[in-house]
Amino acid sequence: MNESVKERIRHLVGRENCLDGELDLFGYSYDASFVPLEAKQRPELVVRPGTTEEVSQILKLAYEHAIPVTPRGAASGRTGGSIPVAGGISLTLDRMTKILELDAANMMVTVEAGVRTSDVYDFCSTQGLFYPPDPASWKFSTIGGNIAENAGGMRAVKYGVTKNYVMGLEVVLADGTIIQTGGKAIKNVTGYDLTSLFIGSEGTLGVITKAILRLIPLPKMRNTIQIMFPNLEAGCLTVQKMLVSGITPAAAEIMDKICLEAVSKYRKIPINPEVGSCLIIEIDGNYEPEIERQIEAIRSIADDFDTLSFRVAKDSKETEELWAIRRGISSAIASLAPDRIGEDISVPRSAFPEVVRRIESIAKKFNLTVAVYGHAGDGNIHPSILCNLKNPEEEKRVHEAVEEIFESALAVGGTLSGEHGIGITKKPYIRKALGDSGVATLKAIKIALDPKGILNPGKIW
Repeated sequence: MNESVKERIRHLVGRENCLDGELDLFGYSYDASFVPLEAKQRPELVVRPGTTEEVSQILKLAYEHAIPVTPRGAASGRTGGSIPVAGGISLTLDRMTKILELDAANMMVTVEAGVRTSDVYDFCSTQGLFYPPDPASWKFSTIGGNIAENAGGMRAVKYGVTKNYVMGLEVVLADGTIIQTGGKAIKNVTGYDLTSLFIGSEGTLGVITKAILRLIPLPKMRNTIQIMFPNLEAGCLTVQKMLVSGITPAAAEIMDKICLEAVSKYRKIPINPEVGSCLIIEIDGNYEPEIERQIEAIRSIADDFDTLSFRVAKDSKETEELWAIRRGISSAIASLAPDRIGEDISVPRSAFPEVVRRIESIAKKFNLTVAVYGHAGDGNIHPSILCNLKNPEEEKRVHEAVEEIFESALAVGGTLSGEHGIGITKKPYIRKALGDSGVATLKAIKIALDPKGILNPGKIW
C-alpha cells in the first residue's frame, strides 16, 4: 500500500483513526486463537471508521488498488478470522457502537456492528426484553463479529444461536456498495435470503455495519442446578434423557474430570475425587411452580445415572458459586500445559456420548491429555488438547489427533465447527466436510461478491 493511498484514507476517517506505528500494527496482528504470531501477518494500516459511509469509501479505495481488507471486531475469535494474513488494512469497527433504535412494539433492536453483545443484553433487559445469544466472550465480543461467526453460547440449547435473532443487515460489499438485507417483517421470501448468506461468512463476502435483531420477552425467573456424576457418559445420558422427556433447559454445560481437576487447582475449589463429570443446568420461566417442576423432573432423571451430588442454587450468590466451575475452565485448562489446542465440533445431540467416547480413545491412542467440555444440550463439544508444541514429535501427534477428532465428528453426521467458524485453523479440513462440489459452490459465491478477493483473504479456503 503506497503512502498516497494511506493519506487518502487518513483524510476520510481522520488521522487519529489511522494507525501504522509498529506497536499498533503488532496489536492488530493476532486474535484469541492459537495461531502462532508471524511478522507477515501484520497489517500495513489499521483503520477505525466511524460510519457506514466511511466503510464504503475505504472499501472503494481498497477495491480500486486491490488492497486486502480484514474486518475486525473485538478479536475474540478462536480460529484466526481477524488475523490479517495478507497484510493490507485491518478494518476495525470498534467506533461503531451506537444502539440506534429499540422498537418495543415489534420486539426488535437496531445496532451498529461494534456494539458489545452484553450491552445489547443489558439495554434490552431494562425494557423487559431478552437478546439470548451468549457466547463465552459476550462481555466484550461485538455484534458484528458474532454475526460474522454465527456465534452460539450456553443458551443455544433452548434459544438458538445468533442467526435465529438476525432479521436484517446493512452490509458494505467489496467494491464499496452498501446493501440492506431483510427487515422487520416476520415473513420475507423476496428473492434470495441474503441475510442468512452473510451470517457466518467470516467477513469474506462483505462488511456488516448494522443489524436488526429480534428480541423475546425476558423470563421473569431462573435458577441453576449443579450435578456431579461418577463419569462423563452419565452426564451426557442425563442431558439426552432430559431433552427427550420434554425438558429444555436454558443451558446445559458439561465438563469432564480433567476440567474439574484443573478448575479445582486453579481456583482452589474443592472437588470430590470420585467425581468424573459435572453438569451445570440453567432453567428459566415465568412462574415459581414451573421452575420447581423442572427441578424435580431433572432430579428424577439424574438419579437414574448415579448422581454423586445435586445442588440447587438458593440465591444469586450460590448461583455464582455453581457456575464458577464452568466459567473458570478456559484459564484453568490453559495453566496445565505450555500449549493448548482448543477445538470446536458439533454433532447431533444423540451422538454426543458416542463422540465423547471416541475422543477419549483418540487421547489414549496418541498418548495425549484431552480435556472435554461443551454445550451438552446442543451437541457442541470443545475438546482441548494439552501439549507442548515446541516438541516436534508431540506436535505431530497433536495434529494427527485433531484430524481424527474432526473425522469422528463427521462420521456421526456432525460438523467441523459449531460456533467458532473455519478461519485459518480449520482450512485444511473443510473439503472433507463439504466435498468438492460444496467447496466449489462456496467459492462461486465468493467470486461473485468479491471478484478481486480483497475481503479477509486467506480464510476458509
